[in-house]
Amino acid sequence: MIDYYETKQHPVTKKMVLDAYRKVRMNKGSAGIDGEDVTKFDRKVSDNLYKIWNRMTSGSYYPQDVKEVLIPKKSGGVRALGIPSMSDRIAQQVVKNYLEVRVEPSFHDDSYGYRPGKSAHDALAKSVRNCGYFSWVVDLDIRGFFDNIDHELLMKAVRVYTNEKWVLLYIERWLKARVNRGGISHERNKGTPQGGVISPLLANIFLHFVFDKWMEKYHRNMPFERYCDDAIIHCTTKSQAEFIKGAILRRMNTCKLELNETKTKIVYCRNAVHNDCNDADSCFDFLGYTFRPLGRPTKNGWKLTYFPCMSKSSQTSVREKVKGVVNRRFMGTIQNIASRLNTMARGWINYYCVYSKWTTYGLWYWINLKLVRWIMRRKKMGRGRAHRWLNGIYSQNPNLFLHWSLARPY
Repeated sequence: MIDYYETKQHPVTKKMVLDAYRKVRMNKGSAGIDGEDVTKFDRKVSDNLYKIWNRMTSGSYYPQDVKEVLIPKKSGGVRALGIPSMSDRIAQQVVKNYLEVRVEPSFHDDSYGYRPGKSAHDALAKSVRNCGYFSWVVDLDIRGFFDNIDHELLMKAVRVYTNEKWVLLYIERWLKARVNRGGISHERNKGTPQGGVISPLLANIFLHFVFDKWMEKYHRNMPFERYCDDAIIHCTTKSQAEFIKGAILRRMNTCKLELNETKTKIVYCRNAVHNDCNDADSCFDFLGYTFRPLGRPTKNGWKLTYFPCMSKSSQTSVREKVKGVVNRRFMGTIQNIASRLNTMARGWINYYCVYSKWTTYGLWYWINLKLVRWIMRRKKMGRGRAHRWLNGIYSQNPNLFLHWSLARPY
C-alpha cells in the first residue's frame, strides 16, 4: 500500500480526489475553457483523476484559465460568472472538503449562505422575526464583492485556519488564475471567480472577519442576517441605523471593499406596532423576496404586518424563463410543455410560496394566459375556444401542471 505522506510532497490522497469528483459530478455544471464537461471527463475518468491526484501531491498542479460568462441579473445589468474547467473544479473541491470542516464551526450563527445545514429560508425566517421586533433595517449592498476581494487580506484570513502549505499554495494559484473573456486571457490581481467551487467558502471566510466578527465585537446590540454578500442589519431607531451605515461604510473601505450607496438604504419596518413614521422607505429586497407592509387576516380581523413576498425582479425572471418554454416556436404537445415547465415550477413553488403564497397568484394566472395564447396559435382557435379547451384538459388531468394547484385555468 502506498504511503502518500512519505512518497509525495503534499498529503492529498486518492480518496480525497475521488470524494471530490463524486460531489462535482453530482452538481454537474457547464464545461470550462477546455470544453470538457462531465460526460467527456467520464470517458477517461480513471486517467483524469490520477492526473489530478499526481499533480496535486507533487505540487505541479496549475489551474487553467477561467472561462467568463455574462449572465443577466434579476435587478438588471449583467454578472460575470467564472467557470473553471472540470479538473479545476475537482481540485477545488479537494481543498474545500479539507478546509470546510475546519472553518465551519467558527462561523457566525447568522451567516447562512453556502453553509451545510443552513438555507435561504432559514435567513428569511430569522429576518421575519427580527423585522417584527426592530423598527429599522439597513439593507447592505457591496459593490462587485466577488470581483473586488483583496487577495492579501483573504490569504491572511485563510491562514488563521490552516498553515498547510498545499492548501495555501493552491488557493493562491486559483486566485491568480487568468480569466478568459471572449477568447482573450486577462490577468487578475483581485477577486475570486463567482462560479468557482471554492469561491463561496473563501467569501464566507473573508466576510467572517470583515463583517461578522466585527459586528459581534463592536455592535452586538444590532442583530443581522447575512447570506454570502447580501446582508441586512436590524436597528431600534433611525439614528442608530444611520450610525451603523456610516460605520460599515468606513469598515468596508478599510478592507478594500465599497458599499453601493445607491442600493444600500435605510428602511422602516411598518406594521401594527411600528406605525409612527409614514415618510420613510418601507420596502427592501432580500434573497428574492420583497419585505413590505402587508395586511393579513387574523382572528381579530385584518392586521398590518411586515412580511416577505416574491419580489418583482424574481417574478420578471420567472416570466422570462416561461417565455423560453411557452412560445410560438414550440411545436410539441401541451404534455411536453407541462413536462418542461413543471421541472422549473417545482423549484419556484418550493422557494417563493413559503411566505405570502397568495401574493404569487398573479404570476400563476399569467402562466395560464400564456398557455391560452399558445393554444390559440397552435390550434388556430379564438380566445374563448382556447380557454374552454384548456379547461377541458384541466378537467381530465388537474395535476398536469404543478402551478394549477395554486391557480387553476378558467
